[in-house]
Amino acid sequence: MPRATKIVATLGPASSDPEVLERLLRAGVDVVRLNFSHGKAQDHIDRANLVRSIAQKVGKPVALMADLQGPKIRVGKFADGKVLLVNGAPFVLDAAREAPGALDGVGLDYKELPRDVKPGDTLLLNDGLIVLTVDAVRGEQVHTLVKVGGELSNNKGINKQGGGLTAPALTAKDMEDIKTAMAFQCDYLAVSFPKNATDMEMARQLANVAGEPWRHKPAMIAKIERSEAIPQLENILRASDGIMVARGDLAVEVGNAAVPALQKKMIRMAREMDKITITATQMMESMIVNPVPTRAEVSDVANAVLDGTDAVMLSAETAAGKYPVETVEQMALIALEAERAEDVRLDANFTDRVFGRIDQSIAMGALFTAYHLGCKAIVALTESGSTALWMSRHNIHVPIFGITSKPGSQARMALYRNVRPLLMTAHTDRDTALTEAEQVLVQRGVLRPGDTYAITCGEPMGYPGGTNMLKVCRVP
Repeated sequence: MPRATKIVATLGPASSDPEVLERLLRAGVDVVRLNFSHGKAQDHIDRANLVRSIAQKVGKPVALMADLQGPKIRVGKFADGKVLLVNGAPFVLDAAREAPGALDGVGLDYKELPRDVKPGDTLLLNDGLIVLTVDAVRGEQVHTLVKVGGELSNNKGINKQGGGLTAPALTAKDMEDIKTAMAFQCDYLAVSFPKNATDMEMARQLANVAGEPWRHKPAMIAKIERSEAIPQLENILRASDGIMVARGDLAVEVGNAAVPALQKKMIRMAREMDKITITATQMMESMIVNPVPTRAEVSDVANAVLDGTDAVMLSAETAAGKYPVETVEQMALIALEAERAEDVRLDANFTDRVFGRIDQSIAMGALFTAYHLGCKAIVALTESGSTALWMSRHNIHVPIFGITSKPGSQARMALYRNVRPLLMTAHTDRDTALTEAEQVLVQRGVLRPGDTYAITCGEPMGYPGGTNMLKVCRVP
């Protein structure tokens, strides 16, 4: 059984060498993430071009995801680069401070903090490793007491327990970065810290305008990392093409213990709404420095797969780790083993489902038929990739092949669970298209004489959303 769950890998110093990048793609990377928190515009454009050239060399469709930095809710810099905060000591976060920080306090990149907090609030710094309690707010100064101390260094992040920071999801830098991402026509655009559907709608509008010269519209991914996003999850999903379960900042705001259940809820809701999901943060963290994962990390990746996530994501593990290729190999192996243990009960997924569209009904019919007939493959001739997406929302141990004439749709389908995107010449004649699709899969060794497969297409050919035919075929 081929691996259904996709792997997202972050590009960085450890993985930007062409030889290493080629090994990563061959090891199983399906989507390359470009982190806009680091690097200049031209760096991202150059890396995007490199990824696409190597993907072409390897002969594998690879999607590009541009990940926006979002608001810099961070402390400023220290005179000595860092300080050691002691439990019970006072510490001032000063939005007006220009001088470098010291043991008494530090400046802020996020100038609105004094207006976002009140006495009694809890602030978590450096991913929750340092905990401060707000004692008083005086003008531009937030006076705190150190509840949990430790080493605090330059530009570490600030979270407010329970949420409530007013920083907008899209900064001026993000708006410029969207233009850069459209210059290389990223397939996915990930938006950091959205609080509601409006944040995603604004990002989509900016991306569509910036992509207009190329007639390019990226798929939008909402990174769920604010507590305010949780009650707005359904609306955010409607305004997005998918979500990233960004467990780092989310865990700091809602508490570590709440995240596993939230992860399951988010993945389940996204699948029910025909959206895609990426599970991220610290999935193989120990492999930044170790050649093998911990047992807990293996279980974490496997559970995300069993939850039904489309993709599992690597961040520092591939961007800056010592073992980027080995990490991808391990993640691919874990995902495959977890998928083998999946319990497939397709019939239950169709109970009480209502399909209002012909193309969606055809997609579901193809799944049902292939499952009960034991087909070797499901083939979707698709312009936009929507038919393949709908099919991929249900666990079925039959590989789905999304065949399209559009390179953009092929790249986008690289993120869909259990979908293998293929590029084929556009045909206006249905029978010619069906014959060529079968030949492609026979040449690739997917189908052999005597095998049955289900294939969907639209008639007339070449119209997005026009899928209206399901055919069950046997290879002669």
